[in-house]
Formats: sequence, C-alpha cells, structure tokens
Amino acid sequence: MKGIEQARKFYTEVGKKMIADEFKDYQNRIAVGLAGHGSECFGFDDEVSCDHDFEVGFCMWLTREDEEKIGFRLMRAYDKLKDEYALQNGLKNSRQSTAGASAQGVYTIDDFYRRYTGCDGAPRTWQDWLYTDSLFFAEATNGEVFRDDLGEFSNIRNKILQGMPEDVRAKKIGSLAVNMAQTGQYNYDRCLKHGEDGAAMLALCEFVKGACAMAFLLEKKHMPYYKWAFKAMRTLNKFGEFASPLEFLLTADNDENGKKVKREIVEDVCGAFAKEINEQFDLGVEGRYLEPFGYAIQKRIKNAEIRNLHVIL
Repeated sequence: MKGIEQARKFYTEVGKKMIADEFKDYQNRIAVGLAGHGSECFGFDDEVSCDHDFEVGFCMWLTREDEEKIGFRLMRAYDKLKDEYALQNGLKNSRQSTAGASAQGVYTIDDFYRRYTGCDGAPRTWQDWLYTDSLFFAEATNGEVFRDDLGEFSNIRNKILQGMPEDVRAKKIGSLAVNMAQTGQYNYDRCLKHGEDGAAMLALCEFVKGACAMAFLLEKKHMPYYKWAFKAMRTLNKFGEFASPLEFLLTADNDENGKKVKREIVEDVCGAFAKEINEQFDLGVEGRYLEPFGYAIQKRIKNAEIRNLHVIL
C-alpha cells in the first residue's frame, strides 16, 4: 500500500475520531492531508523508500491563532495516536537521515508554505515566481487534502498550482528554448566532432534537464526535483511519451548508432516543443531550432522588467 493510502487509512480509521473527540470545537478548522517532501507525498514510494525517512502519518494544518491555542496538545495527541496505531498494525518507522525530517504532524498554514515558497502563502511577486525552483512549488502542492472545511490551506494550494503569472511562465519557456538549442541542437554535435565525448554528455545532460522543465511548463505544472523528474514526466498528458527517449539520451552508449539515434531524439523533442510553443504563444516561427522561439517569446512578454532580463535565466 502506498504511503498516501496508508495516511488516508490512518486518518479515516482513528485520526478523524481523535480530532472529533479531543478537539471538537476545532474539527471544522483543522485541515488534514499529506503533502510536502518525501516520495510518499508524490505517490512515488516503493519498497526502497521505506529504508529511511519514512513513516505512516498525516499532516494537520492550523491557522496561527488556532495553533497558539491547541497546537501543542494536538501534536501530543497525534504522536500518542501514531505510536499506538503503529504498534497495533505492526508498522515500523524507518531511521531518520541527518538531513531528513518528518513531513507529518502539526503545522501552521503559513509555516508550511513558507518552508517551500519563502512566503506565508503563495508567491507574492513575479520575482518569487521566477526565481523559486519549481521543485518547491511541486512539494507544496503534491499529495492530497483529506479535509479542509475552513478552506484557507486549499486556497493557497490552488493559487500555487494555478497562479503563476503568464509572463513568468513565458520567460522560463523562452530561456529554456534558447538553452536547449545551444546544448542539444548545437553543442552536443560540435563536442562530438571535437572528440570531446565527456563534454558532449554534459551538453546532453543540460538539454535533458531543460527538456524536462519545458514539458512541465508547457503543461502548466510544477516539476519535482531531479530524482522524480522522469517518473513525474510520465504522468503528463502531452509530453509524457518523451520521458523514455530523454532517459535514453543519458543512458545509451555513445557508439556511432547511439549518436545517430540521440541526434534524432533531440530533433524530435525540439520539433514537438516548437509546435506547442507556436500554438500556445501564436509566434508563427518556422522550423525546429528552438533559439528563435526563445527570442520571439521574449518580445511577447508584457512586463518590461521581465522582458528586459537576459534571455537566459
């Protein structure tokens, strides 16, 4: 059973009753679910995931005012319930790594989001949206909300999921287009001709990183960090089919046939992105080489401060 399914089961079977019995006056104000860092929050956990920083539990998110009144008692009640539930069901929590920390337990709503966005809610400025790595937005909005009668937690969650300013998205896409053209469509082949196979692979790595990010941006989603990039990409509607070819670029041999296939994959991926960029931004740019698309997008950006930034972030 996946971690998020275990969390829902734990909450449904005993957590919900504990909140209703011991915090009756606040049960309609406590948001409950599972979100944050950890493979279980993305639904990507497997047997390997259980060897560290893994435990069955759920999150409870409170307003600052409610946390000051019941936060400590709620955390004590939750910890006791979690230990009893683990004992009764034969569950074992894995060791915590040095950098690891439990994603479950009691949080204030603003502290939870500040951990990922740097703000006590959704990003407030275009700079927040532009310079915060997408992995933090992905972690702030993954998982599932089991209950949120108050709606404050979910309102922020939805703003992060859907609220990126279009000029910021355009800037990121334009920057990636130029970088992908330089790394995958230009420098990969040139490095091979120079006999610099290592540099060629570095160029491909940069291309693949950009391609993954581009796929998520074109589908208006937040990409998780590299460990889960391909797994998450396979869930995308339009560009999920490119996860395996992009993975091939990094894992296949660089013999003559491999190099030939890799060049073809690079062009196929760029061609698909070029078509989608043209459709989304109505550019009318021809061809598959992505650099002109990046500059064309830059010119369409309405916010002068964003438009005047260097084309590559």
